[in-house]
Amino acid sequence: MNKDSYGQELILDLHNCDASTMTRESIENYFIELCDLIDMEREDLHFWDDEDTPPEERETEPHLVGISAVQFIRTSSVVIHTLTIMKRVYLNIFSCKPFDPEVAKKFSTDWFKGKVINNHVMDRI
Repeated sequence: MNKDSYGQELILDLHNCDASTMTRESIENYFIELCDLIDMEREDLHFWDDEDTPPEERETEPHLVGISAVQFIRTSSVVIHTLTIMKRVYLNIFSCKPFDPEVAKKFSTDWFKGKVINNHVMDRI
């Protein structure tokens, strides 16, 4: 991270993931282990999905079926969007505290058992 930066962000798109890793329980455990690994202090965790939605009102389009979650961290947030049917995970890690994006990328790829399609690390200035 550049010394004049406000922070850094990892943007990661994973395809061909294991759909069994796209549950609230798995994602919560992912956040716990990721934050420990990259030395981030977790704060509030929020999920958006169809869990409490009546079956007739649930999303059915493949590009809409999944879980979105925000794990706030003391220095910003980790945001995830999963597309269960399409077996995709979209991840953003943003922090004004430095972290190793390669460690986060490898851990995320291993956790979701996916293939990296897009990977960008940027300094936020």
